[in-house]
Amino acid sequence: MSESLIIIPTYNEKENIENIIRRVFSLEKDFHILVIEDGSPDGTANIVKSLQTEFKGNLYIEERSGKLGLGTAYIHGFKWALQRDYQFIFEMDADFSHNPDDLIRLYDACANDGGEMAIGSRYVSGVNIINWPMSRLLMSFFASKYVKFITRMPIHDATAGFKCYKRTVLETINFKKIQFVGYAFQIEMKFKAWKYGFNIIEVPVIFTDRTEGESKMSGGIFREAVLGVIQMTVKSWFRKFNK
Repeated sequence: MSESLIIIPTYNEKENIENIIRRVFSLEKDFHILVIEDGSPDGTANIVKSLQTEFKGNLYIEERSGKLGLGTAYIHGFKWALQRDYQFIFEMDADFSHNPDDLIRLYDACANDGGEMAIGSRYVSGVNIINWPMSRLLMSFFASKYVKFITRMPIHDATAGFKCYKRTVLETINFKKIQFVGYAFQIEMKFKAWKYGFNIIEVPVIFTDRTEGESKMSGGIFREAVLGVIQMTVKSWFRKFNK
């Protein structure tokens, strides 16, 4: 059994899902994949199921009744992973905006370099984003700067969704107390890990916007993060974070 599980949430990813699965399984390192499928009407789930025979024991799918939020999808996957013997749990998008080759670098940061969470960071060494319109790039860049200013969290890319967790991080964080279900979930998980004192390493990656399928990003997602970060930070002043 692999020690590493990649969680991929999907909604209408029929153009990408087979290619991303095959690409991950072509890597030299042995990874398992868990697809969290939120009732895509385009047949994404059927594509995954058709590949399970070929990748038996390595590819899994959990189907949910509809779009229940990115955060709840990952928490579903985290719980699934913790019920099994995975030691390294990854978050990755289905659309190739996250380069599968970088999975090995994130793994090495946690397995060999002392990290307990590794972040595929777009901003730790400049701005490494391809094919985004300037408005979206600026929104993302300044959102991360804003989060760093408000929380004092020493992370350059607070909204990044390409990550590796060591098992102990997910065992420590109380999922019932996670307040965000949208993309602000990514900020909250980093914030909680930092407050608990886990060692976080940012690994520079190049983010390439999807070429197939439709983006799920919107301005409302960032507005949620802007207001929620203040609330999250204030709440943290009145509680202790003990491992």
